[in-house]
Amino acid sequence: MPKKDRMSGNEAVAYAIKQVNPDVMPAFPITPSTEIPQLVSTYIANGQMDTEFIPVESEHSSMSATIGAEAAGARSLTATSSCGLALMWEELLLAASNRMPCVLALVNRTLSGPININCDHSDSMGARDTGWIQIYAEDNQEAYDNFIQAYPIAEDKNVHLPVMICQDGFITSHAVQNIELLDDDTVKDFVGTYEPEEFLLNPGKPVAVGPYSVSNYAMEAKKNQELAMENSKEVILRVAGEFERVSGRSYGFFEEYRTGDADYIMLIMGSAAGTAKQACDDLRDKGMKVGVLKLRVFRPFPAKEIAKALSGCKCVAIMDRCECYNGNGGPLSMEVCAALFKYNAGIKAVSYMYGLAGRDFTVEHVYDIFDEIDAAIKNGKEIEQYQYIGLRK
Repeated sequence: MPKKDRMSGNEAVAYAIKQVNPDVMPAFPITPSTEIPQLVSTYIANGQMDTEFIPVESEHSSMSATIGAEAAGARSLTATSSCGLALMWEELLLAASNRMPCVLALVNRTLSGPININCDHSDSMGARDTGWIQIYAEDNQEAYDNFIQAYPIAEDKNVHLPVMICQDGFITSHAVQNIELLDDDTVKDFVGTYEPEEFLLNPGKPVAVGPYSVSNYAMEAKKNQELAMENSKEVILRVAGEFERVSGRSYGFFEEYRTGDADYIMLIMGSAAGTAKQACDDLRDKGMKVGVLKLRVFRPFPAKEIAKALSGCKCVAIMDRCECYNGNGGPLSMEVCAALFKYNAGIKAVSYMYGLAGRDFTVEHVYDIFDEIDAAIKNGKEIEQYQYIGLRK
């Protein structure tokens, strides 16, 4: 039977790891993800799980050890944040190109500089093109649920790619919220037993992991990675459907919140979606037809599905919690605008930057954005693109 509890996001993910009981967890501490390996190591010390915990000397080593364990046939994972993920950069690409279905619990934190330990998405967005599936959580419940779904996605024979489960540092990782936990047997049955077809420690069937690839083969390998990423879209939805049957909670590529008849939609990821939803409710009460599209899956990017979901509105505000220094907007804005163009959605899009390095994002900010869009559409005026929300003057 499911049980209700109160947990921080880090506690929720650590509890999910305990229930999954993977074979190996290498880890190196870094704020604000340190609690995850700390709690897992405590579960192991208390005899509540039999995962092999490996304390390593750096985040680069933690991902290296995760890849090595996965290559040997062990279900493996690690956790990190911010510059820890940046230090893993080389290994992230190896994990994906070697088709290792490992999992990374990422607690989003801004990358330096200047030095800051608060939330934005610069770490995971910096790794967006490394070949990893990326799934984002709005709250602690979603962080827990997303982690439980990670291995069935990663280990599917048509995917075999690593999965990055992302949650917002401190905002969800350290904030305590009500949560509903599945029982251990349900999680165990849902995740199943990992039975790799090819692995290093398989007697009589030698395989090479990470060999040098000449030009005649490397391009085909990359294409196969891309096909696996495309295949993961169907698997993500199938796993979400199976999860709904055991939990009652529904997931997809994104959540459409009051978008059916919306004139204006805010597209956003992570914990700030809750703020946007509250503002949306408030504005609906005043007669403004607004909605929120909360993106859950960033990789693979559901371009066609997003274009269809937005096609009925007049304008979309695209909210980036990461600067990519291209002088034109953030990474989410670039992807969404490309999708709208490719699929002829024919709607206006405005790029906004918010919440960098933990800057507050409030319902008042959302009111102002929707008011600005409404006034511009009604008056036929151009809206200033690429605005920083809450910037000090």
